[in-house]
Amino acid sequence: MQKIHVLLKKEELDGQRLDSKVVIVLDILFATTTIVGVLAEGATAVIPMRDGAAAQAEAARHPAGSCLLAGELNAETLPGFLHAAPAALLAEGVKGRTLVYATTNGTPAVLASRGAHHVYVAALTNAQAVVNRVLRDHPDRTVLLVCAGSAGRFNLEDFYGAGYLVSLFRAAPGQREYTDAAVAAGLLHAQNEGQPDNRHSLWMARVGRRMLSKGLESEVRYAARKSWLDVVPSFDGDRIALD
Repeated sequence: MQKIHVLLKKEELDGQRLDSKVVIVLDILFATTTIVGVLAEGATAVIPMRDGAAAQAEAARHPAGSCLLAGELNAETLPGFLHAAPAALLAEGVKGRTLVYATTNGTPAVLASRGAHHVYVAALTNAQAVVNRVLRDHPDRTVLLVCAGSAGRFNLEDFYGAGYLVSLFRAAPGQREYTDAAVAAGLLHAQNEGQPDNRHSLWMARVGRRMLSKGLESEVRYAARKSWLDVVPSFDGDRIALD
């Protein structure tokens, strides 16, 4: 029977044997939402980097104009980098270009998943497409929903996102086993249904509140839209591209 488990932060990957498991990485505000968005808009690939210095070195290896360099550290845009959130980055024009991307938590979470049987990148925006692909291609494998978290800390918005994916797995035909963490995430998601913005996890989360304080509510609203993008990004150990 397929097992669905939620890891509360990327650091929990250290104790997991990954080679037989399917990993779905979530960094709702904003790394995985951005990755999904730029690939849906025609970017050729996203190259996740651990930090800004590595990203600059990688970007220098690409022909001029062929890639975009975006990133942040502790929610502050890195000097010389484009803003890392989705709507702002999409406005730069991504079609036919590679995104070299470094973030505090999301890209390290993707890199830490290297070695899994298969690694998918998911957000609220493409959750149904990713769940459908996992059910089609990996119906018997254990699935780890990996919340990126924040420098070793729990992030509410990622746990909410994991809960949405749990709800989609539950709605699909077939029997599955859910760990307590997966059940808890599903309950959080269900509790949010129908709530006004000021009671919603994305608006109440620390990162969400910070974005709102900077006048970036449009970015939060972009991240909050559910399953409107029919794309499935996969990580091959080096690059993220549509599967």
